[in-house]
Amino acid sequence: MAWFSRKKPTAPPPPGERTVRTEGLWEKCPGCSQILWRKTLQENLHVCPKCGYHFKIDALTRVKLLLDGEWEEHDRWMRSLDPLEFTDARPYKQRLATMQEKTKMLDAVISVTGKLHGRVVNLCVLELNFIGGSMGCVVGEKITRAIERSLAQRIPLIIVSASGGARMQEGAVSLMQMAKISAALMRLDEAAVPYISVLTDPTTGGVTASFAMLGDLNIAEPGALIGFAGPRVIEQTIRQKLPEGFQRSEFLLQHGFLDAVVKRSELKSYIAKALNVFCGPL
Repeated sequence: MAWFSRKKPTAPPPPGERTVRTEGLWEKCPGCSQILWRKTLQENLHVCPKCGYHFKIDALTRVKLLLDGEWEEHDRWMRSLDPLEFTDARPYKQRLATMQEKTKMLDAVISVTGKLHGRVVNLCVLELNFIGGSMGCVVGEKITRAIERSLAQRIPLIIVSASGGARMQEGAVSLMQMAKISAALMRLDEAAVPYISVLTDPTTGGVTASFAMLGDLNIAEPGALIGFAGPRVIEQTIRQKLPEGFQRSEFLLQHGFLDAVVKRSELKSYIAKALNVFCGPL
């Protein structure tokens, strides 16, 4: 009965007739299932124009959205040396090489200095596509150096988090970054230099348990998943059903864990206004 499912050969188009490829030009919104033209989505800052669902965006796109124009990148060539010589399904070095080829980054964070509405700031943005934006020794060191740079220059620091947490392939070395970054942020706080933390979807694990929740101002994008352990793990541990929207940014705002939930289109101006309050107008 195989002939019932036999596919007929596709006839070539008549001479002179134009064909248009539509593959990759459309995207389905996870929030409302609307089919969106990718160009329209990009023009709307990767936010669904129908339901407001905020699509995940890469670190470089985030830098371009927040900064005015040109910027200076720091510690670009820093890379992990695989301190534990770790192997799971495949060697960690091989996994790093694959991610570096895919993302054109050496690790999961971009650290830059630029201007936001005319004010000089240090900005760190995590890249979710690089091993889930996980925090290893390179991410920890680059963020710590950015904090020290803000401290020395007395300019505000902004960190945009998008991460699954600490990087298991670096074990205790990764966990140490939580304490290192937190200690550096304490010195920044003592010097009264502003630090704004922006939490995006998702921000979980050791990143949430350290710098993501230590801002002078903690703000998040709508619908972002934020927490330490995932909802399924918590439900299995406490053996109870969690409330609707648990660990989403709106729920956390309602329960006092966040200072604000801000749409992506308003994020840059919101941060600029907050810095005017912290530092005084330019």
